[in-house]
Amino acid sequence: MDISVVIPVYGCRAALPELHRRLTESLSAITDNYEIILVNDACPQNSWEDIEKICEKDSKVKGIELSRNFGQIYAITAGLDNSKGEWVVVMDCDLQDRPEEIINLYNKAQEGYDVVFARRAQRKDSALKIFVSKLFYSVCSFATDTKFDPAICNFSIISRKVVDSYCSMREVHRAYVAYIKWLGFKQTAIDVEHNDRAEGKSSYNFKKRMRMAMEIITSQSDKVLKFIVGLGFIVAMLSLLGAIAIIIKYFISNILSGWTSTIVALCFFGGLAIMSIGIVGIYVGNIFMQSKERPLYIIRTIKNDNQEVK
Repeated sequence: MDISVVIPVYGCRAALPELHRRLTESLSAITDNYEIILVNDACPQNSWEDIEKICEKDSKVKGIELSRNFGQIYAITAGLDNSKGEWVVVMDCDLQDRPEEIINLYNKAQEGYDVVFARRAQRKDSALKIFVSKLFYSVCSFATDTKFDPAICNFSIISRKVVDSYCSMREVHRAYVAYIKWLGFKQTAIDVEHNDRAEGKSSYNFKKRMRMAMEIITSQSDKVLKFIVGLGFIVAMLSLLGAIAIIIKYFISNILSGWTSTIVALCFFGGLAIMSIGIVGIYVGNIFMQSKERPLYIIRTIKNDNQEVK
């Protein structure tokens, strides 16, 4: 197989026929030996019905139905695990990622790159979403010591060795772009045209993005723990200086400060202690979730596949 295209499907059911048509035209211009993998992540619009129809009409389309909603990253992982192409494209189903750009990604990869990301030079998103995205990647960049470009998304093409390396990592908390960057293969990015969403709106709201940022930070870096240690040291030094100042004041004026400052100090240190314990608890929770060794996803059905379901 020359090229596989992995697409998690959640929402945008109406876009699937047009997505299939444009993908077929774009991929046929590169090779006839390709596959399109549509992973239904328990889409609330029941997109699996359309995926089945597309699979019946086109044997090059592989449909994967997950047993429940596991999330976009896990749907991508399911698609990558079941892909066969020497090159694999990852893209969204809402047609914001233009299928016509695949040939540009592929041609750039032929220059000797293992990973080519699509950079959305002019994003067709709201100002709020763009701001949240920049904030999200700024936090991730600081915590993981890896530079993230907010204009880069999951839309990319990666070689088979990158796919195999990515799939070998079975962490519960995972991220596509962050993991691909961590692998360290030869990477680049090209500017692509970004279209308006074909239907509906993104399910990645502010709350979900912040939760994902916390998962990436606490699963990929111990920088937060080191920050807490440093903060504790600074607070301890300030407290020591404050104690010395109080002792000096007592001997000078023989007057001690009132209970208000004591209560404020107790509340501050109590809050700091609770926060520190909570952060350590998050890391312990990550260890607990990973120690279960549950599968990252469960497949209910695969269409147009001659392999056994893993």
